[in-house]
Amino acid sequence: MISHAPLPAFDPLAGTVVLAPEKDEEGYWAGCPGVLHDGERFWLTYRRRRPRGAGAERGWRCAVAVSDDGVSFTDVWSVHKDELRTPSMERFCLTPADGGGFVLYLSYVDPADNRWRIDALGPVAHPSEFDVATARPVLTAASTGTEGVKDPYVLRAGPVTYLFASYAAALPGLGGEAHASADIYNVGATTHPTGLATSLDGGASFTWQGQALGVGQGWDRYQARLNSVVPVPGGFVGFYDGSGSHEENYEERCGVAVSGDLFGWRRLSGERPWVSSPHRGGSVRYLDALVVEGRWWLYYEMTRADGAHELRVLRLPAE
Repeated sequence: MISHAPLPAFDPLAGTVVLAPEKDEEGYWAGCPGVLHDGERFWLTYRRRRPRGAGAERGWRCAVAVSDDGVSFTDVWSVHKDELRTPSMERFCLTPADGGGFVLYLSYVDPADNRWRIDALGPVAHPSEFDVATARPVLTAASTGTEGVKDPYVLRAGPVTYLFASYAAALPGLGGEAHASADIYNVGATTHPTGLATSLDGGASFTWQGQALGVGQGWDRYQARLNSVVPVPGGFVGFYDGSGSHEENYEERCGVAVSGDLFGWRRLSGERPWVSSPHRGGSVRYLDALVVEGRWWLYYEMTRADGAHELRVLRLPAE
């Protein structure tokens, strides 16, 4: 089992801005990055969000973009939340499909019950071909026995496809009123660990395995959301978002955990966050990490001095 992070804590201000928010105001975000490198190009999924009370509030637009250099991206596909009839969308995840092409996992609030869910699109030959009319359910509150599930991160290891997702832990006696805001994460009614689902048929169907990374006892006692997993000598390193209460729901900070088998995780940042922003609530979240040609590529959403969130990338040498 590895016992340390394979790279040092970094200064998030050193990263290059990839996407800026619509407005330089609190509540406007560009972030939720998910990154794939196909051997030639970088693919990015991201979300744009507006504050409550604004037109098309909350997570209103998600997109897939492509880049040759990993910094300058061009959209090839996007979806507006109205196409899903949802109050909000959050993180998407683009993955290679068996036999070629791509699959897109998306998370959004189910308009039927106000609970977060995860669907899939594809496979398609090119991301520009995704069609939300073909979405199929992957994980829902009902299928996982939770109060909602979102923010998928998918990877393949051997014959197994692993899907990590943040979920709202079931709480006996919790009524539908907790979902009245269409955001159970922001009401403080339950906690939000990371769960794991596995597939042996290339992602056609998943079996919910339950909790993989639980919440901690300190700064991350409310949420522990695993965002990315990288194979390293001795196992895997994962980067997760933590928060101490629902009051920090939009300002999670980054932690590190390690695993030998992807099922059980041990946090290395139990006492304090690994990385945080110096601004406002300190958020550095949704960190997705790749190792490409001997360098770490770290994509993350961070809080700016004006309270808005922007998407940055930082490149560091791999040891």
